[in-house]
Amino acid sequence: MLFDKVKAFVVQLDGANAGSEPVFSGGQAVAGRVLLELTGPARVGALKLRARGRAHVHWTESRSAGSSTAYTQSYSERVEVVSHRATLLAPDTGEITTLPPGRHEFPFSFQLPPTLVTSFEGKHGSVRYCIKATLHRPWVPARRARKVFTVIEPVDINTPALLAPQAGAREKIARSWYSNRGLVSLSAKIDRKGYTPGEVIPVFAEIDNGSTRPVLPRAAVVQTQTFMARGARKQKRAVVASLSGEPVGPGRRALWQGRALRIPPVGPSILHCRVLHVDYTLKVEYPRGLGWLHLLCPPGWGSPRLPPRPPAVEGGCGQGCLGTLCHGSFLQVCVDIPGSSKLLLELPLVIGTIPLHPFGSRSSSVGSHASFLLDWGLGVLPERPEAPPEYSDVVADEEVAAVEQSPFRLLQDSDLGAEGPFFAYIQEFRYRPPPLYSEEDPNPPSEAVRPRCMTC
Repeated sequence: MLFDKVKAFVVQLDGANAGSEPVFSGGQAVAGRVLLELTGPARVGALKLRARGRAHVHWTESRSAGSSTAYTQSYSERVEVVSHRATLLAPDTGEITTLPPGRHEFPFSFQLPPTLVTSFEGKHGSVRYCIKATLHRPWVPARRARKVFTVIEPVDINTPALLAPQAGAREKIARSWYSNRGLVSLSAKIDRKGYTPGEVIPVFAEIDNGSTRPVLPRAAVVQTQTFMARGARKQKRAVVASLSGEPVGPGRRALWQGRALRIPPVGPSILHCRVLHVDYTLKVEYPRGLGWLHLLCPPGWGSPRLPPRPPAVEGGCGQGCLGTLCHGSFLQVCVDIPGSSKLLLELPLVIGTIPLHPFGSRSSSVGSHASFLLDWGLGVLPERPEAPPEYSDVVADEEVAAVEQSPFRLLQDSDLGAEGPFFAYIQEFRYRPPPLYSEEDPNPPSEAVRPRCMTC
């Protein structure tokens, strides 16, 4: 306005630097200030603040009610996850306050709920958090300032459920004009379910091509966004990372021993929102047009031959969500079978924010990784244990002779004083040299000894 005396009216957050804004999570305190700069005296009725966090979904679908009747069905739903109101300036008497020219600051602070949903922007929905300040003045339109802030809910992948290996297997008969062209089988496995952006997923896969045509395997990380409103749902899938293998000829077998698939910078999984989910899967596939070999392995299910995940109930996703939007990821492994229909193999993934701890859950992760390698033949144990070293190779003859003459000779060393540590006086006990290693029993049991009957 031409005669507006408000030169600046903004909302600032504490901790904001040049080019970077603070990021919050559930349970933290959001603090900042409202800056008001006036060029002259201004009459102010009130200064109010409102913080809001909302998950919202919306999409439309065209439907037909007959040959000449068509209409558009709209689906929309929203959920409030944060709601805070405060009055930063209000006269006690209810009259108008006159502020002098200059710079005025009004601090504020509020606590976020303990559990929130990560900020998200999608095609059919979003999760947004903002702070809005409203300046009320008499005979003048209200002046508003808005500040958006980001919330990232921590997802720790150092849990037993996310450290467990994920596997799937499926086979399919390639058919062409009612004739069988052979059996094609696919199995895939990853060492754990949880990863963070920037990590590399080692993909272990085995492809047996019993058909008469070559097939081309490939793997991809797929993000699935699921939006829900009024009992209906809308999904959107996108490939965020992929890799291709070499063609597998007819009657041949290919083995992926840890093909590297790097996760790009993507948002974390959103698993606890009633209106939005973000899931990830690993998809191993063959190109479209020749047929795919697929297997669906839903999150949290260990058997690759279980039925698909049941649909969510109306108004929820079945996982304790807070809204109607879903966002997910899968690792899909597919095989292209000439002339055959699709068959999908998907392994569930969870993209977290807390990376794998180098020492946390070490025993369980090492044990599961060892069994994981043994199951896939990548860590085969030797058929026969290695013979132990001879005693003479470990202990010198001079040491053996000294010990036989005086086992406690080291205690009489003049360099050791009474003030030394106790462990300095402990003499290591040594046995006599063991016999040489032999695979034959030097004392076999006598044939004259009659074995005892177990029923006597």
